[in-house]
Amino acid sequence: MASRKAFLLRMDPTLWQELETWAQTELRSVNGQIEYVLRQAVARRRNLDSDSLKKAGK
Repeated sequence: MASRKAFLLRMDPTLWQELETWAQTELRSVNGQIEYVLRQAVARRRNLDSDSLKKAGK
């Protein structure tokens, strides 16, 4: 199994509640939901960076 980086994350209690509710609706743990959302954001960022490079190379 791949090793995983553990770290402390502090957040606003309201944001925690939102993430907890969202995670429950998608049958994930809060940790799993945070990781899912971060992976989506990173993928979107990669696509934006890739699109920017393509436009710059025209």
